[in-house]
Amino acid sequence: MTVTRPARLTGAALCAALALIAAVWILKDLAALGSPVDLAWYWAGDHFFLIRGRSATSLTDPVLLAVSAAGAVAALRSRHAASALAATGTVTLALRLPGLWAADSGALVTALAELALAAGLVVTAAAGRRPATAAYERLPARPPTGRAVAAGVLLAVAAAVLTLWEVYWATELPVEVTVDRLTGGRSVVKPALAPPPGWLAAMLVGLYATAAGSAFARARHSRAFGLLAGGFLAAVGLAEVARAVRYELAAHFDELPTAQQLGLLSAAFGLLAGIAVLVLLAARGTQDPAPTSYGPYGPHAPYGGPGPYGSYGSYGPAGSMPPAPPSPPPPGW
Repeated sequence: MTVTRPARLTGAALCAALALIAAVWILKDLAALGSPVDLAWYWAGDHFFLIRGRSATSLTDPVLLAVSAAGAVAALRSRHAASALAATGTVTLALRLPGLWAADSGALVTALAELALAAGLVVTAAAGRRPATAAYERLPARPPTGRAVAAGVLLAVAAAVLTLWEVYWATELPVEVTVDRLTGGRSVVKPALAPPPGWLAAMLVGLYATAAGSAFARARHSRAFGLLAGGFLAAVGLAEVARAVRYELAAHFDELPTAQQLGLLSAAFGLLAGIAVLVLLAARGTQDPAPTSYGPYGPHAPYGGPGPYGSYGSYGPAGSMPPAPPSPPPPGW
């Protein structure tokens, strides 16, 4: 399957609009905080220093900005345009859905706009697909088996680790706090645009598991979903590792409680696994043989290749004559 040109243009425009909304909020926060470094540390989860304002964005916003920009480029130039648009739209829908019950009016309007754009991406990806009718059309390639399996294993382990952490926090925290971590209740303090932490974890588990399953199956859409999952995995791991280095937790690893040690190891694994997934799935995939097209006089090979019975579509070796007519010849031979 490939994507029609109107669908590519529509998908690129929708992705550009999503990227523009994220960029506007990031610039607004940058103006409020006055320092890109402070904003970066705020995204990394370091909220324990004096700032001149409060950020409305979180780590998901720069990641969504990068994802939307990459989706716009893929819509115009990549053979994986349909899967890239579908992945971008699905993840944006999942991340922005909790904004519908946000108390901040700006966050609510942003959520409504981004949900509409994300839904448009999913519809465009589904409606714009069409079968490839020419041999020269570039079809989505499947990832090589070894790379796909390795990426699938890393993503499956990441999904399992994040699930175990959520089970741990559910047993350690009161029930009302656990519910608030999913719904964004009063006990959860977060940036205005950020999804609740429990909701974000559930979304990431679903993304990692989906990407792992598609990688194991070597599906054509595995590259888009796998790169998206690897990007989130690397970003979250980098933020946690950077925060641990800033407060010298890694230098005193032996003195940390067991839970913090496991958390630091999980962050390091997420960073390394995310980078590995990006490297594994960014390589060129395996292209299936081009389909043979059928014309009014029988099968034809792709343009520039020999015909089924010889070169240039002839019925024998180059320069040979057509076969003799049957005896007796039919009328009009």
